[in-house]
Amino acid sequence: MDNNVAIIGSGITGLTAAYYLKKAGVRFKVFEKSEHIGGVIQSCKTDAFLYETGPNSGVIANAEIADLFKELKDDCKFEIADHSSARRLIWKGNRWHALPSGLISAVTTPLFTLSDKFRVLGEPFRKKGNNPNETLAELVKRRLGNSFLNYAIDPFILGIYAGDPAYIVPKYALPKLYNLEQDYGSFIGGAIKKRKEVKSDNDKKATREIFSIEGGLEQLINALVKNIGNKNIATNCQNIIITRSRNDFLICSEINNPEIYSHVISTTNVNELELLFPFLPKIQLTSLQSLKYAKVTEINIGFNKWDGMPLNAFGGLVPFKENRKILGVLFMSTLFKNRAPRDGALLTIFVGGTRKPEMVELSNSDLKLAIKNELDEMMGLKSFKPDLYITTTYNKAIAQYGKDSEERYKSISSLEDEFPGLYLAGSIRNGVGIADRVKQAKDIVTMIIHKN
Repeated sequence: MDNNVAIIGSGITGLTAAYYLKKAGVRFKVFEKSEHIGGVIQSCKTDAFLYETGPNSGVIANAEIADLFKELKDDCKFEIADHSSARRLIWKGNRWHALPSGLISAVTTPLFTLSDKFRVLGEPFRKKGNNPNETLAELVKRRLGNSFLNYAIDPFILGIYAGDPAYIVPKYALPKLYNLEQDYGSFIGGAIKKRKEVKSDNDKKATREIFSIEGGLEQLINALVKNIGNKNIATNCQNIIITRSRNDFLICSEINNPEIYSHVISTTNVNELELLFPFLPKIQLTSLQSLKYAKVTEINIGFNKWDGMPLNAFGGLVPFKENRKILGVLFMSTLFKNRAPRDGALLTIFVGGTRKPEMVELSNSDLKLAIKNELDEMMGLKSFKPDLYITTTYNKAIAQYGKDSEERYKSISSLEDEFPGLYLAGSIRNGVGIADRVKQAKDIVTMIIHKN
């Protein structure tokens, strides 16, 4: 096969694409601007704690991620979260409440108003929406009511996107939820009907279980690199410029001689595209560059001995309406083994997001004081003397799929049609989770192979 594919970026999307190109016998090279391979995925270990400074876990949301783990089983072992992860906490008033998991808890929970609980009974009978750019807030208020928006959907969106339901558009950000209404006319009715449908083998693989990797998510990166081969990955490639050369692409960087490729897969964020691809028309680039990102600071806090509330849950999410300093807290040492000492705890806290970016700008001392005050009250902590305290800030942490997504998707399609062999990938489209990235990469490789 005479394909020659350049992959820009060595995050999970780029490495997955490289892995499947290697399996297919297609020539490729990965270009990474930094020294670190793996993008934002990075696991760190001390004598007592194992923590992540990027994504903390993933969801087995599709067959592609399940297949990848099966193929890499000799090089990394994926770890399913403890059963307690099914319990999700939501902060309301001055305490945590478990998100309802069944009919009785849904009736008795104080999270939702009585009128909205009754309103749910009529949800299957409401007509479906006809606005593809309807925001998540509009959709949920229309079908379920304000209290469900404030104390179920809003914290859910904070946990995934660190975003605002009044900005997020389900068609692009939560397509499965959007399609439940569009295909079945109802969330509740659609969920019931889907459960009764005969599942394909691929559908059965999407278990929705939460996963990590034994030894940290970076072990997944290491497994991919082992199978790809270090010789196929070039790091420290600063100031890469890609130009169009007849029907091919000419790639230049500070440390590589110019090289010609028939295909280019870009996994960078939208702000880098203009310098990376100077031949791309400004009009289409403008619609891509409107994509917003959430600013987030991630704080890993470890305690050799935990003296706070029981950590028997996935973690806690904090609705924006509650006006707290944090977006949420994950109980990482509950979810996965060997993350903290036996009597200790590892927590991962997130601050910032699209509605509280000022938290990301706090000084280290002010941020630590804010975290102390929140943990003292919300987690019942008797003494804030952490044995581990690490902060990591991402100014472009999570892409936000708003109403501009429709135009962005059209521009991406137009550019790929105008310049055959170019694929604009990464979180600019198709979702922000690890499983989303794996599926997108595998789909692109399949297109490259089948077109030749």
